[in-house]
Amino acid sequence: MMDIIWELLIILHANVIVCISAQPNLPKIHEGWWAYKEVVQGSFVPVPSFWGLVNSAWNLCSVGKRQSPVNIETSHMIFDPFLTPIKLNTGGRKVGGTMYNTGRHVSLRLDKEHLVNISGGPMTYSHRLEEIRLHFGSEDGQGSEHLLNGQAFSGEVQLIHYNHELYTNYTEAAKSPNGLVVVSIFMKIAETSNSFLNRMLNRDTITRITYKNDAYLLTGLNIEEIYPETNSFITYEGSMTIPPCFETATWILMNKPVYLTRMQMHSLRLLSQNQPSQIFLSMSDNVRPVQPLNNRCIRTNINFSMQGKDCPNNRAQKLQYRGTNATFTGFCCYLFLGIVVLLGHVD
Repeated sequence: MMDIIWELLIILHANVIVCISAQPNLPKIHEGWWAYKEVVQGSFVPVPSFWGLVNSAWNLCSVGKRQSPVNIETSHMIFDPFLTPIKLNTGGRKVGGTMYNTGRHVSLRLDKEHLVNISGGPMTYSHRLEEIRLHFGSEDGQGSEHLLNGQAFSGEVQLIHYNHELYTNYTEAAKSPNGLVVVSIFMKIAETSNSFLNRMLNRDTITRITYKNDAYLLTGLNIEEIYPETNSFITYEGSMTIPPCFETATWILMNKPVYLTRMQMHSLRLLSQNQPSQIFLSMSDNVRPVQPLNNRCIRTNINFSMQGKDCPNNRAQKLQYRGTNATFTGFCCYLFLGIVVLLGHVD
């Protein structure tokens, strides 16, 4: 007989979820016990709607008010003239790192020999790059965690940084105020690919991490190449998008996507969540659903009141506010141009 009996009863009735524990002394749930989608083996592994219910340490996933990702409504963005461009400091050196199949993401974790820091933008402190994580979909019209006016992209690159001025490492920073900054870049499918993504996703590389726990060392990486050619971005205060969903992250969404080829996206979809001895289950659709904004401020350094040469109205319009939401007037031309650039229809 097991030393500790643990029963989890999940009752689904009229959209009401009740979780009942049979014993007060529950074993500690392993921190890796979660998933993005239902597993096919039949065993229960909590999907996003259950993350905050199965582990008290993850309760922010259910009750937090500053959760990520979110749907960016461009009509609610507020221009902040004090948002300076992001400053990337690589020390003029290329870096190396190990690319992993974690079973949930393609994860590139940098070595500690050459450090990469960012500052500026909404940041008060310098932040150090810890990991680059890829999210992607099983179809071209899905795969990004953040949405733009309800629209998803084929994928999302997330560069995860921690505040190295206040905290000694990522683990400490992730649970602490002003701990993390995540630079998010949407991915779109095109004829040619971003040079940095090409290093990660070319056939010789991506096939080395087909199964869970596979790893492959990459060297000579230029972090500057992953950034699109724009100084424009959107920013808000949010959380990690994986358990325990700590609300310690400042998000910076770049206002232009990066590109990968259709073949590279196909290679991503052939990555398995499982090990070779287990049934194949594609890693795709590794996204958390969008969370309520709860009146958070979405700021941008895109000044929609500036005159554009293609705009038929030559009269500059002021930003107007109504209640807790920002309502823009007379900026349709600039907003359209910003969205077109983000969608990649304008070089």
